[in-house]
Amino acid sequence: MADRGSGLRGQSGGDAPLMTVRGAAVMAMASQLSAFVIQFAASVILARYFIDPDELGLFTIAFSFIALLAVLQEFGITRFINGEKHLDDAQIRTAFTVSLSISWSVAIGCVALAWPVSAFYGLPDLLPLMLVIAASYFFVPLAIVPMALAQRKMDFVSNSMTENGVVLANATVALSLAWNGYGAMALAWGAFAQQVARMIIAQWRVGFILPFPPRLAGALPILRFGGFNTIHSALYQISIRVPELLIGRLLDTAALGLFARAFGLAAQLRMLVSGALASVFYPAFRKLRDDGEALGPHYERVTANYCAITWPAMAGLAVCAVPLVSALYGERWIGAAVPLQWIAVSQMLFIALPLQTELPILLHRKRALLWRSGLETSASVVLLVVGAWFSLEAAAASRVAHGFVWLAIFAPFLARTIGFGWSAMIRIWLQSALATGVAVLPVALSYAFWAPAERASLGQLLVAVLLGVALWLICLRQTRHRAYIEVHFFASSALQRLGWSRLMPAPL
Repeated sequence: MADRGSGLRGQSGGDAPLMTVRGAAVMAMASQLSAFVIQFAASVILARYFIDPDELGLFTIAFSFIALLAVLQEFGITRFINGEKHLDDAQIRTAFTVSLSISWSVAIGCVALAWPVSAFYGLPDLLPLMLVIAASYFFVPLAIVPMALAQRKMDFVSNSMTENGVVLANATVALSLAWNGYGAMALAWGAFAQQVARMIIAQWRVGFILPFPPRLAGALPILRFGGFNTIHSALYQISIRVPELLIGRLLDTAALGLFARAFGLAAQLRMLVSGALASVFYPAFRKLRDDGEALGPHYERVTANYCAITWPAMAGLAVCAVPLVSALYGERWIGAAVPLQWIAVSQMLFIALPLQTELPILLHRKRALLWRSGLETSASVVLLVVGAWFSLEAAAASRVAHGFVWLAIFAPFLARTIGFGWSAMIRIWLQSALATGVAVLPVALSYAFWAPAERASLGQLLVAVLLGVALWLICLRQTRHRAYIEVHFFASSALQRLGWSRLMPAPL
């Protein structure tokens, strides 16, 4: 590997990780928090002052279509690099060569399809948006391998710098151009800046590596793995992007803008709470697999932490949807409140079984995973079409029905694959549901005895949410929820710096 090829040394599976799983989780969550603050602040400013639902809907169609095609770019390179027990420089150069060859072919295809898609929707303004977004994907493959190598070493300092840098680049460019009246095009150039920043930062962190000279020897295992991963990723993207494309076609761009705003806010909160942890646990479970340990007990503990934290956050977003949308985005976005409620509830279902893709891949159950993903994706599209036929709200409600179908398809499969105990998992879900109900109760009571949701102030929500957090902690401790051990560890570590560690009661 030329271009400071020594930067690849020490990337093989024999190296010790740079930090523990717990330390990596802390770093990942801290990174997500800072990225969330930047992204959230930018989205609020853009929606409140510069971008209306119709413009966001137009951008969403362009972005969703390109993203649907661009899923072919990654080609499973990240999972291949992270999943290999032994990895040398020759394999890395081959993976990089494969990544560049496929990714640039896909980017050219995205550019070529920009005009036909614009004509299909009958929206001439789509064309320049799609061209800008498609052009940004020429930079993607230059970041894939460097970021995968950082994940393999559990170097989450590098990944944190990359993810925060790209969010900052996107926000800076989008806000600057929106200020100057570029409308939806400001969002497209923000997406372009994001990919350029990802390439620059990721390359810098590994010493600027390139596959030179190119190497295709040993590419067959990568192509086999990538073929499966591409099909699976395409199915996932279909379930995410097709709803947006169908709403834009069956309803209108304004309705799509409201749906995208609701989905984006729910997705941002989910990523803040638990999104970065998958990148931590994938290499951690790979090590457990290689060491021959049973994965079931570890998976139960991970699920307990996911549900205990994410469920209350998403339920809180649902009950606070009306005052939050009104206060943050303004009255022209109030139509996103009901869709936000449904989408937030649906996220609770999808997080009930975390790592549902990563672990079957690690355990070589790819074929079984693939056909189940196809079945679930088909159900998602059908339910969305039925919902969108009636209204935007019904389309959003279909996501909850999709969540139940998803659970029915994947729960038995994951139980057999990973070996978790049903009694333990049901106990985790019941405890998490109880903690979730306790956490959102103060908000619901504030609507009854303080001010209704339509007139609730942010101050009212803040008081109710803080009380809900306190009740949530008490519930976790008193029910002996597995997550309380981790919550206690992190909270005590933070409070100890202030000399307040005694405020956090020890687990029972």
